[in-house]
Amino acid sequence: MDESYIVNRITELRMKKGVSARDMSLSLGQSESYINTIENKRSLPSITLFLYICEYFDSSPMEFFDEGNKYPTELADIVKDLKKLNGETLGRIAHVIKDLANK
Repeated sequence: MDESYIVNRITELRMKKGVSARDMSLSLGQSESYINTIENKRSLPSITLFLYICEYFDSSPMEFFDEGNKYPTELADIVKDLKKLNGETLGRIAHVIKDLANK
């Protein structure tokens, strides 16, 4: 994993969210070209702004760097809901997920 992973991941998640680089920049309280500068590999976010970017995507830093997780926002939402269920229901859901994953 290198710097290009961060750039590519931000671009990937931004596009999935359906937001322009300009709108994301402004939502983060930055200049309208901030995300564009990152996506064009001219700079990287500071740690503080990286944490804001994760928050913007409803993702933890761990989820952001999880290369196997192509849908960190969706997965985080599912996990939040799963935590509300009892053991029996979780077992049923686990069975359904295993069936779906093996198809």
